[in-house]
Amino acid sequence: MRKAFSLITAIIILVFMATLLVLMLSLSTQSAKQTGDIYLKEQAELLARSATEYALLAISGHKTDTTNGCVEKIDLRYPANAPSFDINVSIYYIGKNLPCTSSKILDNNISTSDSNATVIIDTFVTNLQSDEPIRYHRRTIQKP
Repeated sequence: MRKAFSLITAIIILVFMATLLVLMLSLSTQSAKQTGDIYLKEQAELLARSATEYALLAISGHKTDTTNGCVEKIDLRYPANAPSFDINVSIYYIGKNLPCTSSKILDNNISTSDSNATVIIDTFVTNLQSDEPIRYHRRTIQKP
């Protein structure tokens, strides 16, 4: 009687330990995947901020007139040699008498000169090489 009870106790302990080990293995693989996803998300956020600053630099360096028009769209790939992120920047203008195409002007009758040539920048960053797609959107309003 005593040997049978010890055998049943040993089997219960082994099943409990196996269940615990399987749970630990499952959680460790899940946390490794989450770490990779968090890294890619943070990288997409940083790329969106950088692309927004790059768009402001491009707007500041571009001569806006009826001949040249306005900077309306910027498409980038990061890194350049083996792209893993696709970055699309759309620029919309608010102002008075702007020489942009009508689809990129939200309002062309601003009465104050301080608000002239204000831009709304939509930045979309998409991961190209992940099992689960990561897409990050950032919208800012700026005065270049």
